[in-house]
Amino acid sequence: SLTACSSASALAATETRRVLVTGAAGQTGQHIFRKLLAKPGYTPIGAVRSEESRQALLAGTAGIGATNDDATQIPPDSVVVCDITNADTSALDKLLADCDALMICTSAKPAPTGEINEETKRPVFGFPNGQPELVDWAGQKNLIDAAKKATKKDVHVVLCGSMGGTNPNNSLNNLGKITNSDGSVTGGDILKWKRKSEVYLMNESGLPYTIVHPGGLLNEPGNERELCLGVDDKIPGTSNNSVPREDVANVMIAALEDESYRGRSFDLVSKPVGDGVRTKDYGKLLQSLDGKNCDYSLGEIA
Repeated sequence: SLTACSSASALAATETRRVLVTGAAGQTGQHIFRKLLAKPGYTPIGAVRSEESRQALLAGTAGIGATNDDATQIPPDSVVVCDITNADTSALDKLLADCDALMICTSAKPAPTGEINEETKRPVFGFPNGQPELVDWAGQKNLIDAAKKATKKDVHVVLCGSMGGTNPNNSLNNLGKITNSDGSVTGGDILKWKRKSEVYLMNESGLPYTIVHPGGLLNEPGNERELCLGVDDKIPGTSNNSVPREDVANVMIAALEDESYRGRSFDLVSKPVGDGVRTKDYGKLLQSLDGKNCDYSLGEIA
């Protein structure tokens, strides 16, 4: 009956999707978190690593920070402190228990150690808050495993990775490498550890997934460029290899809303502002891949 239909649609309208966003005090993660807070139909939970990060996010001083046109006040109870690398995953399991989707925006973050490389005369970078093996592999695996245990079946995992993974010698893999006293080298290899967690998500979790590999991330406004997709570090239609973080956030949110984004892995860049036609239709954007996905037999997996 018409009444039954209208009450069913009213029910659907009042049901919100609970989405855990990790790395919510960072930059790309914060774009996603703030956009979902402002979007009807979603209850986002922002996960951050420390109370300091939580306070900075609430105060509008973390990552991208609050902008003048950002009317979304972040409710304090929507931000939780949770270390995804903790061996005791009970807090994570509880956090994801009633979630419909998981947006993984955490990544090991390189920072200068203060030392200078003798050979290259360049600053040495380390990972003060955890090496890629811990953050990009163990931490992400903890998240994926917690999503598998969730009360709601088929939690959609949307993961932000990175382009460059088909080349094992990519310079990003050298960041944070340590030469030990016995001559062995440990640490670093961030792209190889990212690929390991992505393969685990695709092949071992049984969960619906979308994996986005952005090019170089720009802190510039989104919604102003033509976006381009490709696979295996090759993107037809542009030689540009960067993309605004806000556009990455838009594509990851589109993946939540469009079923055709499930089971897909791809690279993402943008054309320079003013070049091409501004992307508005994310379904059409995905169709430009002609069904292709990234080939994980290329490059190396840690």
